[in-house]
Amino acid sequence: MTYLVTAASGQLGRLVLDSLLARGVAPQDIRAGARTPEALASYAERGVDVVRLDYDDPSTVSAAVKGADGVLLISGTDLGRRVDQHRGVIDAAAAEGVGHLIYTSAPKADDTTLVIAPEHRATEELVRGAGVPFTILRNNWYAENYAPDLAVARDTGVYVTSAGAGRVASAARADFAEAAAAVLTEPGHEGQVYELAGDEAWTFDVLAEALGEVLGRDVELRQVSPEERVALLEGAGLDAGTAGFVAAMDANIRDGELAHTDGTLARLIGHPTTPLVDALRPLA
Repeated sequence: MTYLVTAASGQLGRLVLDSLLARGVAPQDIRAGARTPEALASYAERGVDVVRLDYDDPSTVSAAVKGADGVLLISGTDLGRRVDQHRGVIDAAAAEGVGHLIYTSAPKADDTTLVIAPEHRATEELVRGAGVPFTILRNNWYAENYAPDLAVARDTGVYVTSAGAGRVASAARADFAEAAAAVLTEPGHEGQVYELAGDEAWTFDVLAEALGEVLGRDVELRQVSPEERVALLEGAGLDAGTAGFVAAMDANIRDGELAHTDGTLARLIGHPTTPLVDALRPLA
């Protein structure tokens, strides 16, 4: 078997490689695709087949997919261009008759107001229409997304949000990576759409307490209006588009779009998901 992991030099991709190796997959059975293969030199030294795979270069996509039995398509980060980038991998998988295509999507991508969902929804439609056995992994929020907030709280003792009483069922990125490795290597997941989330849907009071525990100091939770949130972010140097995106995510959370958790992630990985404070601790 040959397992291709796209975007393998990214934060999630590296953890998937680690999970595959930890599961006992032979290094030579793992193909790691990256725009800059040299970034994965340490994996190549261990025998992993490291290849160039640039979503914007169809020839590298076709070459990387060729001969793969299973493909994990990790969603790109180039907002606004991801659907076309993903289409290249999906089309190549269909052309090669890949036995299993797995895509990392967003929570409830086909029935949500999440600001990040439209590109995922469109990609899921492409996956379903490709004629290839597939699994969709709808990953909830990564706890590591709060690394910048941890840094700010360290300096100021304050965590600011406009998410109100919203809850987030986050998990550590390593938990999602472990699930991807399990689905990629185990039979019986074809045709499934998994909503993956942490075991606890926490409130922002809990997040502030977790930040304080990790930092060893009190962290005040400060709830503001969406307009204040945007103004504060722009005052801190963010451009208007990024500030608006953050405020939109806060609104999504306030509306409950990241609160769903049903234990699927824990069942796939065979153990409880990483508690919030433990996921944050390495970021300190």
